[in-house]
Amino acid sequence: MKTAENKFDDIRPYCDSEIHAAMNRIADDPLFPVLSSFVFPERPVEEIREMVRNIDCIRDFQMKVMYTMNRQIIDRSTTGFSYSGIGRLDPGKRYTFVSNHRDIMLDASILQMILAGNGLETTEITFGANLMQGGLVVDIGKSNKMFRVERPGGSMREFLNASRHLSEYIRHTVLEKRQSVWIAQRNGRTKDGIDRTDQGIINMLRAGGPDDKVRSLCELNIVPVAVSYEWEPCDILKAAELCAREQGPYAKKPGEDLNSILTGIRQPKGRVHFSICRPVTEEDLEPYSDLRSNDFNRQAAALIDRRICSAYRLMPNNYIAHDILSGTMSHSNRYTPEERAAFIGYMSSLGSSGASGDIDRLRSVFLGIYANPVDSAAQFAEKDERNS
Repeated sequence: MKTAENKFDDIRPYCDSEIHAAMNRIADDPLFPVLSSFVFPERPVEEIREMVRNIDCIRDFQMKVMYTMNRQIIDRSTTGFSYSGIGRLDPGKRYTFVSNHRDIMLDASILQMILAGNGLETTEITFGANLMQGGLVVDIGKSNKMFRVERPGGSMREFLNASRHLSEYIRHTVLEKRQSVWIAQRNGRTKDGIDRTDQGIINMLRAGGPDDKVRSLCELNIVPVAVSYEWEPCDILKAAELCAREQGPYAKKPGEDLNSILTGIRQPKGRVHFSICRPVTEEDLEPYSDLRSNDFNRQAAALIDRRICSAYRLMPNNYIAHDILSGTMSHSNRYTPEERAAFIGYMSSLGSSGASGDIDRLRSVFLGIYANPVDSAAQFAEKDERNS
């Protein structure tokens, strides 16, 4: 029988009492030397193995392993890393961070580094059930405060039950466990560069709360987060998948998600910026309080979209792609001829990417990934500059 203590055992992260056993499993895994050499390239594998075996709480794992890993990723694959808006967070509050989602792992993982580096509590992190496969991935994920999210599938009844269970867990985590939560604004990554909040996410967040629509969201302390990459993680893979989906039903190949994770980690990303936007307040939502449920969800989603899209850090590549697609030079003051030539040179690799279909269509989709944020920023630009 489910109790208050074990109701969420099917999806929750590990607790501190489970960490020691998980660390020993990680240390014994055949892939441990590969992971160790990436995160700690200058230290002997056996030294790192012993360090991991001695970790006995989540905080130590995050600070000794995950924080270092994120620094390695940033140092190796970016030319500049910045963030803004950290002062908007109250150390005494717990938040639900709703983020645009461009990379399977890094969007959430790097936010944890920002929080920890500023003396704030890290968040629990949603982790798709399709990704939580294999003992090593599960142990690392659940030791890093990741909790399982079931993807839509099965009967509608099963989906609704899973959604309510997730909603109850998020509310339990923020209000009772006093832990913040990270969740993407939609199921899966944005692959076309158009970041929009799924109204179903809003409905799910409300599902476990009071009938009062405004209160049900406000007590979760929603904070939108905008992630901007100069070079989009997995850009060529995303373009190829979008083109394949246009040709008919798309089935992921074995290992495709893992390949996307590894590509996202290793691929050069140029400059990266995280914008922590203004929290969503009762004052923001009160004008929509008398709307029907679906209309309220739509307005709440649009509010998050405005916060995210108006907080983009647009890069030269975004403007270059927009000008190429539109056949103009209207944004030429935003980039140099050298930057344009470098982007076009990189885009030429589409021809050797192995993607099937019309190369012109592949090129157009690829350009859209970079160009669409320019249109979104213009569409949702907020008059209130406090979000920038």
